[in-house]
Amino acid sequence: MIVGAAFAVQAYASGYHFGTQSVSAQSTANAAAGEAADASTLFYNPAGLVKLESSEISASLNLVSPSVKYREGRAVYNGGTAVSNSSSSGKITKDLVFAPHLYGAYKVNDDVAAGLGVYVPFGSKTEYDHDSALRYNLNKTELTSVAVEPAVAFKLNENHSVAIGAVAQYSTAELRKYADWAASVRHTVLNPDPAGVGNMDGYSEVKGKDWGFGYHLAWMWDINDRSRVGVNYRSHIKHHLAGSADWTAQGAVAQRLYAARIGKTLENGGTGYVAHEKAGLKITTPESLSVHGMYRAGRQWDLFGDVTWTRHSRFNRAELQFENAKRTVSGRPSNQTVIEPNWRDTYKVSLGAAYQISNPLQLRFGMAYDQSPVRNTNERLVTMPDNNRIWYSLGAKYDIGKNHTLNAAYSYIYIQKSDAVVQDKPSNAQVTTVDSNVSSSAGYKSHAHIVGLQYSYRF
Repeated sequence: MIVGAAFAVQAYASGYHFGTQSVSAQSTANAAAGEAADASTLFYNPAGLVKLESSEISASLNLVSPSVKYREGRAVYNGGTAVSNSSSSGKITKDLVFAPHLYGAYKVNDDVAAGLGVYVPFGSKTEYDHDSALRYNLNKTELTSVAVEPAVAFKLNENHSVAIGAVAQYSTAELRKYADWAASVRHTVLNPDPAGVGNMDGYSEVKGKDWGFGYHLAWMWDINDRSRVGVNYRSHIKHHLAGSADWTAQGAVAQRLYAARIGKTLENGGTGYVAHEKAGLKITTPESLSVHGMYRAGRQWDLFGDVTWTRHSRFNRAELQFENAKRTVSGRPSNQTVIEPNWRDTYKVSLGAAYQISNPLQLRFGMAYDQSPVRNTNERLVTMPDNNRIWYSLGAKYDIGKNHTLNAAYSYIYIQKSDAVVQDKPSNAQVTTVDSNVSSSAGYKSHAHIVGLQYSYRF
């Protein structure tokens, strides 16, 4: 079940990334990695730290309004019985999500600069209605990741600089997942009312947390006074989310049978869904490689471009291990929930520009195409109905004297409509669960608004 939280719906960037870690970059649809305009360059290309004129602190706050709505949701037990009397549509995202980011840069001398960043690489919360037809796949997820990164940059000569960073990433996950403990065997004594969908419902509240570690490499080349290119590489990070699962009987029949039959281990004559047990999941977040550039087209115009490759294919299998084995529909014991999404590697292409209206005021804008790692409808998870998206961003930068700068940005993210068809069958297992074993389908319509504010202080 931590599987669902770790790869929950993201309305901000393809896959499960948050999407932006700097307001100055957000205003150009994250195309301005080669700019090195403030301390947030630590995230996009830390080699830019030596390009800063002085030491500085930069703080950003993103306010995200995501919308992921599903329609025509339906689920069928693999025995052929439909999950009826349930909600088939709704919204599964919060109305507002906050994400802060903080960066500091210290100029040791003209050739060396150090930096520290604290930012949010992943973060989301999704929740289906309690009576949703899709509740047996996943009902609620919440994921928060905070990364702490120290970095150091070196100026090799007047044209080249390099940097290295160490990333420590702390992730916490929470979710709620429903299970029909009668599953498709709806005529047995476990469920005296075969038509009573929900009578054998139970759910688990799962929590997990872990630290993961990686590294960050960057290079920046000033070709001449007007042109600059850079390369940025972020390593993969391995996580072992260790936590617990707490099971609760909710259906009327389930409550009567839980203590005597359901909530005991198999060895004690139960079905393995004990009230409290350990749970864990090993996952690997993907590495990425970015190539970007900046061109000063005149006294007032700066042009930006970025192409980022992400190795999302690392997410081809995730296994959740429960402490206790459970009786499945097949009758065989299992302590695993397995997801095999078969993701592909992706590219994101961003183009942006900045126009200096006056000495203190600069207008910024950009557009990006962000490819989804999901290959097709039959491999899209209802827990993550991801699809290709387009970013439209604009913003402004205002200098208050020599030491203070304000940035503001707004982004609208258009996400292509999508459909998900999840076949949960032993002969064609995209998702193999230890409980309900249902096949689900739904259509999704998604978009997001992001507002960002940033303050930078130079000293």
